[in-house]
Amino acid sequence: MSSPVFVFTVTETPSTQFLVNPDSDPVAIRVEGKANFKNSATIKDFIERMLKQGKRSLVMDFEACTGMDSTFLGVIAGAALQLRKCEPRGSLVLTHLNERNDELVHNLGLNRLLTVDNGQSVSAEDTAFLQHTLVSDEIAAARQVLEAHRNLVEADDHNAAKFRDVMDYCRQQIDGS
Repeated sequence: MSSPVFVFTVTETPSTQFLVNPDSDPVAIRVEGKANFKNSATIKDFIERMLKQGKRSLVMDFEACTGMDSTFLGVIAGAALQLRKCEPRGSLVLTHLNERNDELVHNLGLNRLLTVDNGQSVSAEDTAFLQHTLVSDEIAAARQVLEAHRNLVEADDHNAAKFRDVMDYCRQQIDGS
């Protein structure tokens, strides 16, 4: 892989790191620690930048990921949906999911949007730290969580019932502003 761009990490969740190589093909992302609503904006922003640069192939390695919440999974779903709309069509591969993370991906239907392949890996040596994007505004955070959960519903209609309460709460937060 080519040399990564190094960025120092400043975060509220120091146990979580995202290591990336935006110059590799596919773009390499390694998730270390717990991926959740507190740090999902980081990956969303990074993937959006890669798509704007014309990147259409991404691989995310979860070997060192200790868990994911529905907001993070919704961000992944959104990325997969965006990549499917690209011309030529893009791809997102998730690798080295532990049993629980694999179960989450399949239960939410994300495996129909992306590829789960435990053979491909992302070397930590070929990546750099990605600076975390902090969402400190409560309304912005509610919008992000709502968008992520809408992505999960778009991925699989059965998810609407699972996340109705979360989505209603977010709408109330946004409408009450």
